[in-house]
Amino acid sequence: MALRRVLQQPLLRCVSQIESPSTIRHFSLTVCKNDNDNNYKLVVVGGGSGGCSTAAKFCRELGGKGQVAVIEPSEKHSYQPMWTLVGAGLKTLDQSQRDMGTILPPGCKWIKDSVVEFDPQNNTVSTASGKKIKYEYLVVAAGLQLHYEKVKGLVEALRSDPRVVSNYHPQYVTRTFPALQSVQRGNAIFTFPNTPIKCAGAPQKIMYLAEEIFRNRGVRDKVNVIYNTSLPVIFGVKKYANSLQKIVNERGITVNYRHNLVEVRPDSSEAVFQLLDSPDGDTVTFKYDFLHATPPMSAPDVVRSSPLVTPEGWVDVNKLTLQHNVYPNVFGIGDCTSLPTSKTAAAVAAQVGVLKDNLCAVMKGEEQSRKYDGYTSCPLITGKNRCILAEFDYDAEPLETFPFDQGKERRTMYIMKATFMPKIYWEAMMKGLWKGPALFRKMLHLGMGR
Repeated sequence: MALRRVLQQPLLRCVSQIESPSTIRHFSLTVCKNDNDNNYKLVVVGGGSGGCSTAAKFCRELGGKGQVAVIEPSEKHSYQPMWTLVGAGLKTLDQSQRDMGTILPPGCKWIKDSVVEFDPQNNTVSTASGKKIKYEYLVVAAGLQLHYEKVKGLVEALRSDPRVVSNYHPQYVTRTFPALQSVQRGNAIFTFPNTPIKCAGAPQKIMYLAEEIFRNRGVRDKVNVIYNTSLPVIFGVKKYANSLQKIVNERGITVNYRHNLVEVRPDSSEAVFQLLDSPDGDTVTFKYDFLHATPPMSAPDVVRSSPLVTPEGWVDVNKLTLQHNVYPNVFGIGDCTSLPTSKTAAAVAAQVGVLKDNLCAVMKGEEQSRKYDGYTSCPLITGKNRCILAEFDYDAEPLETFPFDQGKERRTMYIMKATFMPKIYWEAMMKGLWKGPALFRKMLHLGMGR
């Protein structure tokens, strides 16, 4: 089955600090002061992993101030893949965040504002402060919007019930570990929504870490660990799905497929799930003693209401070149695009190299030569010192970097995930120096394969 259908993932991006629990982007009314008549060679919308790495590459490529602008309202830039470890008490939230001003490259104009309208016919974007920003070329890296409000009672539960948590929001992720420490018995439920989301493995990674915490605390025999997912499979790539199925069987974890969270009742400690395969839309209710909720997600409203999107609401780009299918001076990267692959920081790293080369070719009036193969990676943490490093392409076929079986749990892969990947992110990717592991993959496989 194609990855789009299996993972429902045309969607990681690392996000900035958020105040509204309904959005993964925070659109403020900050007034920007632009000293270049609001005209730029390249405008990047979004200061997440795709936006910052794109800006770094093009500031180096184009040179000089006033060539590249990034429109981003948030003061903080977050390495969100670390939030699973924050939720498990293995990292702190501060370790995952840096000031936006220290991440954006020298020479880049930071417009601390938010986009409220795209006008690709006139090569402009409008901001919340009333500015019209003109561009020659545009890269849309706007990320995702979280929709906690679409699950009845969930926002109230997150505010009032300390047993209800979510690693997808900086406001809630620090509550996960204390909640796990308090569980004594009953049902610990982990959910996956019926929409595309960032990092399809994240909802179950915290589950494996939680199960290990329960065992170490001596309460595992009193706790039912339950994974209720809207998907028909535990993971969209068969090789890794087989490994994960073996793990849940060995560890006594219950997996309920095609279960979609539609309501949380904090007063009665109940979670209601729609049975997606029921022709009558039947529901089933679970009592919970701990609930990790992954919210429904979409591209931001401003993107979805623009002329740039597909009927499904994603920035309409060619899946090989990342160029917009209607507007040739527009490119897209990351979560908000129609690229039919699971979106992670690793996917963005692979995309940014393709985007840079192809956009440079367009700027020079040349043919685009680079093609994105859908490479993405999901380090599936299964314990405090164990990880399955899933790497795959558009066809849901493994595309592994190392010359050994990455479908097995390995301590070395955990160390890489927890220690080396953050360093690569901050010191290489954010500086425009990392294009993914393709070169290393060729070297480690002695030049054979992709």
